[in-house]
Amino acid sequence: MIVDPRAAARLQMLVRLVEREIARLETTDRRLFAQPFTVERACSLAEDEDLAERVEAFVSRFGRLQDTVGDKLLPAYLAAHGERLATFVDNLDRAERLGLIDDAQAWIDMRKLRNQMVHEYVEDPLVLASALEAAHVFVPSLVAVARRLISA
Repeated sequence: MIVDPRAAARLQMLVRLVEREIARLETTDRRLFAQPFTVERACSLAEDEDLAERVEAFVSRFGRLQDTVGDKLLPAYLAAHGERLATFVDNLDRAERLGLIDDAQAWIDMRKLRNQMVHEYVEDPLVLASALEAAHVFVPSLVAVARRLISA
């Protein structure tokens, strides 16, 4: 039950934002991973501008949705429901106890993965391909948590 009307208004604004971000990430995810993202594809980024743009869009949209859900939507949800806000990790632990997320550690791993995709983008095609495939596997979980928070 929502107990703070101001937090509820912020929550509704974030719900609309997250719905748009989900749609954009899912579209980019489908386009980028219509075929597996291999080391060979990672090596071709310098010559394949379309692929490079899809990779950049995926990394950006994955990170943006993760940030919006973890840093904004989750705290707004907790505040609107009268929960005490704390650090990012503590909020994740609380969300796990409330059944809003399945695994707080997976969220921390997702955040590390996002950082790896950004920092390894040009450095190592093997690391990039592996990170992108791992992020692709996380997309359904990320979207499920976002939708769970939206509908709760």
